[in-house]
Amino acid sequence: MAAGIKDKVAILGMGCSKFGERWDCGPDDLMVEAYVEAMKDAGIEASQLDAAWFSTHIDEVGTGKGGTPMSIALRLPNIAVTRVENFCASGSEAFRGAVYAVAAGAADIAIAVGVEKLKDTGYGGLPTANPGTLQPQVMPNGSAPGNFAQLASAYRAKHGVSREELKRAIAHVSVKSHANGVKNAKAHLQKAVTEEQVMNAPMIAEPLGLFDCCGVSDGAAAAIVTTPEIARAMGKRNLVMVKALQLSVSNGSESQYNQWDGSYFHTARIAAGKAYREAGITDPRNQISMMEVHDCFSITELVTMEDLFISAEGQGWRDVMDGFYDADGKVPCQIDGGLKCFGHPIGASGLRMLYEMYLQLQGRAGPRQLHDPVFGMTHNLGGGPSSNVCSVAIIGQEGA
Repeated sequence: MAAGIKDKVAILGMGCSKFGERWDCGPDDLMVEAYVEAMKDAGIEASQLDAAWFSTHIDEVGTGKGGTPMSIALRLPNIAVTRVENFCASGSEAFRGAVYAVAAGAADIAIAVGVEKLKDTGYGGLPTANPGTLQPQVMPNGSAPGNFAQLASAYRAKHGVSREELKRAIAHVSVKSHANGVKNAKAHLQKAVTEEQVMNAPMIAEPLGLFDCCGVSDGAAAAIVTTPEIARAMGKRNLVMVKALQLSVSNGSESQYNQWDGSYFHTARIAAGKAYREAGITDPRNQISMMEVHDCFSITELVTMEDLFISAEGQGWRDVMDGFYDADGKVPCQIDGGLKCFGHPIGASGLRMLYEMYLQLQGRAGPRQLHDPVFGMTHNLGGGPSSNVCSVAIIGQEGA
């Protein structure tokens, strides 16, 4: 029986470009920015890399479909480079490939790099992929905000939350993330907002206003992983270990049957449960120190708190209003600003989340630094509420 990967892999180094409207850079420039930081952090040379995983989703024109764009941009030493894509969870998928290679003994040191140049698409939100000639266009007028607004309606109906209560709760989510983003020099959006501003902002899809939607950004992030034994032999101490990494993918049951009521993410609950078992966590509300979740919209973050079993079902909005997930709360969430303010270059987002957790666990997060974190969890979602892929990762202190 599979025993999982707990403590079989250590993060040797990480890097992240500045996110934002990077008109002056191409995808290769952004990859180099993240790569140089990660390699310096790891203290290794390119010749020590055994394999690489490369993630990008939208920008196939700028990066291509294969592994060669990453290999050429970074001048990798003719090693295997695998290009992966899994919607908005593409960065987590690249990390999973690198981690599994090391855990399996197929590579001593592996690297994962994710990048996206969304601003060059000329599209205000996330570009819509071509469905192809054989795939029916089920929702020809659908949009990401519209899909997730329906999640809010279903949540309200199921749990008896008033429109005003939910609106204020998701406004608090946005206010909190903006306050955190102010302290992050690499974040796309670094400006605080008030609840009044959020509540009175232009409506995008009821109840989601302008400030309830994440930033569309350019950026890249990278992670280098190895075995704990190799890391120690290199003189590394206080290692950040991979405790769990789980992926769950929709099989059509949410949209094709009537068991799912539209108020939660089925895959997130499955991935979270498996991740906790793999990491040996039995009481996540009290054991998880901090989180980065896929806050593509403020309602997504609120619902995810319950799907990750941190908040009780139907009580996530109360925990949000009580400050449970604020920077000074019990389980700080989006301490770097999250997708909302750090930004959401699709291929890089999953790695960016891990980057913040890694910095926090090493005590290197500067003005955002939390007190003595032990476990950091990331939740990366690709797709919509009714059809998606969900990745949950837990990293933590050595020996925890």
